[in-house]
Amino acid sequence: MISTPHRQTAIALINDAVTAGARQAKACAELKISDRTLRRWTKDGQMHADQRPLVLRSEPANKLSAEERAAYHGDEPILDPVVGLHADAVLAAEALVFVYPTWWSGLPAILKGWLDRVLVPGVGFRFDEKGKVRPGLGQVRHLVGISTYGSPRWYVRLVNDNGRRTITRALRLSCGFRVRSHWHGLYAIDTSTAAERAEFAARVESRMADLR
Repeated sequence: MISTPHRQTAIALINDAVTAGARQAKACAELKISDRTLRRWTKDGQMHADQRPLVLRSEPANKLSAEERAAYHGDEPILDPVVGLHADAVLAAEALVFVYPTWWSGLPAILKGWLDRVLVPGVGFRFDEKGKVRPGLGQVRHLVGISTYGSPRWYVRLVNDNGRRTITRALRLSCGFRVRSHWHGLYAIDTSTAAERAEFAARVESRMADLR
């Protein structure tokens, strides 16, 4: 997104270059914009400001509401009875298994929203008599993540794989010392073969059957 003053400056520089004999496409390339972008900026012979900041957008469906944020710090942090059922299931579980596609090296928004709503104080963690944070899911013995990636493994490691870190490191702190973490990733799925995908599914099924 380019501010209006910077857009005006870019147009002026390109016009000066064209007047001096440069090709418009070449002048645009020097400023890292396309010829098509310049035409959009100067449609109908006038400079058009970026309209995207002015567009009214709906709130993301997974965003915590003001009521949920206020409740998070109160005695009853869960407002939705369905979320309460999820919290009860998590508190009774000995294994937590997360299956999701990795997008931009992180968790999908719907999963992030679920973690925010379910793993609230009293579920994901608690405070002791000294006010220190303590694990709330001490009964969990296994944390399992199963994810697909569009990028190859070397690139995923290079960008730190934030989703995996959230599941196997951050969430592990809520589960105590006995928990074991397991990760199963299918990398470069866009270029994988049917045989590779079948082998991955079979390997995950076998390892899941061995959880004790």
